[in-house]
Amino acid sequence: MKLNYLFPHRFKRIGLMILVPFVLIGFYVVNNDIEPEVFDLNVPAIFVDEIIGEQFVFEMTENNVLNEIIGTILILSFLMVAFSKEKQEDELIAKIRLESLVWATYVNYAVLFVAMLFVYGISFLWVMIFNMFTILLFFIIRFNWQVRKLNKSIGHEE
Repeated sequence: MKLNYLFPHRFKRIGLMILVPFVLIGFYVVNNDIEPEVFDLNVPAIFVDEIIGEQFVFEMTENNVLNEIIGTILILSFLMVAFSKEKQEDELIAKIRLESLVWATYVNYAVLFVAMLFVYGISFLWVMIFNMFTILLFFIIRFNWQVRKLNKSIGHEE
């Protein structure tokens, strides 16, 4: 049974072309607390619990959506890079992909575990925000490292 859950190979390049600038834009926006008024929109909210204010469920709320736009684009581009087929997709690459995903999950939760023990307050919120992206980042790094190692070993055998 052949499962076809990967994007075509060309999506990796598209994902990288989107990912790199949006990582830079995202860091700039977060570090400089940029919220242009053009992104202030009335949006549907499932749940809102203002620190000083009201709490409600399933209502419209005004929000600056720039962070959400950047986050969504980052997640989609990370997914395109992480889960695009390789030029030569075979059983060994599939095994490396699975092992890398398991490894990335372990490392991601190890980082989260350490953060839960040693990071507090608003800093922990930042750890959680970045933790949304790190599992895909860890996967991409390990998978590409293992594929590169494989290609080097094959190159040395020939």
